[in-house]
Amino acid sequence: QVQLVESGGGLVQAGGSLRLSCAASGYTFSFYTMGWFRQAPGKERQFVAGINWSGGSTNYGDSVKGRFTISRDNAKNTVYLQMNSLKPEDTAVYYCATRNRVGVTIYASDYNYWGQGTQVTVSS
Repeated sequence: QVQLVESGGGLVQAGGSLRLSCAASGYTFSFYTMGWFRQAPGKERQFVAGINWSGGSTNYGDSVKGRFTISRDNAKNTVYLQMNSLKPEDTAVYYCATRNRVGVTIYASDYNYWGQGTQVTVSS
C-alpha cells in the first residue's frame, strides 16, 4: 500500500532553515506529482509547493515563494522541502501528498494519499 513518511520537522528560530523529507513507498514514485501542504491550528490545509513527476515543473504558494524550494530524488523515492528565512507564521503541521494524475495542482482534494505530517514550529 502507499505510504508517505515525513521527517525533518522541529523547532527553529525566525530566520532559520529546515529541510523536510518525505519518503514514499508502495507505488511507482517517479510517475506521480508530489505536493507539500500545511495546516495551522484552526486553519484550513494550505498548499505550500508541488512538483511534477520529473521535477521539471514546480509551483509554490504565494506566502512561501522565494523562501521555500521543493525537489525530488526519484532514485530515492523521496521529495524534499527546503525552507529558508522561516517566519513564525510558517508554524504548522506539514504534510506531503501524492496524486495519481499528471500535473501540479494547489487543491488538497486533488491528492490521493497523505503522510502523517511533521510539526514545524518557528519561534520569534
